[in-house]
This record gives sequence, C-alpha cells and structure tokens, in this order.
Amino acid sequence: MKRSVDKEKRELFTAALQGKNIPILTLDNKWYRLLDEEERKAVRDIEDQMNALLKRQGKLNTEKKELKKLKKKLMGEIVTMVDAAGDHPTGAQTKKIEQHKQKIEESNEKLEEYEDELLDLPKQIDQLNIQLMLATMEFCYADMQENTEQIQEIARWVTKIRIELKKRLIRKQEMEQKNHAMYSYMNDLFGADVMDMFDLEYDPGEQHPVMPKAGAAEKQEPKEKEKKTE
Repeated sequence: MKRSVDKEKRELFTAALQGKNIPILTLDNKWYRLLDEEERKAVRDIEDQMNALLKRQGKLNTEKKELKKLKKKLMGEIVTMVDAAGDHPTGAQTKKIEQHKQKIEESNEKLEEYEDELLDLPKQIDQLNIQLMLATMEFCYADMQENTEQIQEIARWVTKIRIELKKRLIRKQEMEQKNHAMYSYMNDLFGADVMDMFDLEYDPGEQHPVMPKAGAAEKQEPKEKEKKTE
C-alpha cells in the first residue's frame, strides 16, 4: 500500500507550482511511464476529464477554422451575386443573397460562442493539470522515500556481505597455507607415495584445487603388476 503525504508537504508542493509553466501531463509519454498501475488508477478521473477537455478544444479549433472558410466562401459568393444582379436584382437573386447573409450571421454567432468557450477551456485544463501534477509529486515523493529506505537496506546488506566475504577469503587463505605447510613437511619426510593416502582433492603443494582424475588409481595397478611379472 502506498504511503500518504502529510498536509505540510502537500502545501509545500502546491506553493512550488505557483507561476510554473507545467506541460500537459496527459500528452507527455514520460509521465505515463512514471506512474505504476495503482497510481494511474488513483488519478484516472482527473486524467479522463483532462482528455475530454483537450478533445473538445481540438474539435472547437477545427470547427472554428471550417466556419471561417465557409464565411469567406459565402462572402465571395455574395459579391459575385451582387455584381450579377446589378441595380435591378430579381426576387430569386435577392432571396439568395439574403440567405447567404443569414448564413454569415449564423457563422459569426457560432464563432463568437467558440471563441468564448476556447477562452475558458485553457483555464479548466490548467486547473486539472495542476491537480494531476500535485498527485504526481505526492506519488513520486512517497515512492522515492520508500526506494531510499530499500536502497539503504540493500547497501547495509552489501557491506555486511563484503565484510563476511573478506573474512572467509582470509580464512580460506590461512587454511590453504596451513595445508601447504603440513603437506610440504610430510612430503619431505615420506615422499609422494605416502601422501597419496591422504586422498586430497587438490594439491597443497601448488595451493590450488586439482580434482582427482577418474580411474587414475586403477590404471596404475595393472602397470605395477606387469612390472612384477617381468
């Protein structure tokens, strides 16, 4: 379970965000990689609201461009129709011109609505983005605190293992030296044949492991018998 951040720390985070230009988090791939599944679930509502507002903002900007293009087209057509009608337009021409003017007026009203909403949307998006950033800061703080504790614990374990390893290596070296001394002493007294009876799995004279070769003793016996027979 994630540890919580106290009120004092939360207030410090809030103050730190004042006047900061925070990028839109839901559009940042690094932000998605930063949070784990549990943390993402905790801020899912804010994330969904953010994405809905961003989608609405994109749609309004697209429709705004389309309306401006339509308005320009209608105005161009009105100029053409007025020129064609001259001083004595027909009823059909007058009606057509009026219809275009009505469409232009409707477009202007729509554009005004879009402009008002587009002015307000960034504020809403920014407020949600700050909420999301605060939650992210709390997650990161808690995770870093927990990770730091584990890092320190692992560091202590590594230090302990290193000390133990060093002790064991020293002990190993002492035992090898002692075996070497005993082997050298008895080898000088009795020779290699007697030393074979000790069944050592390494050669203390060389101070490094030497595994016995399988069947070595059996191969030597027939040769000794052959010599006696001769």
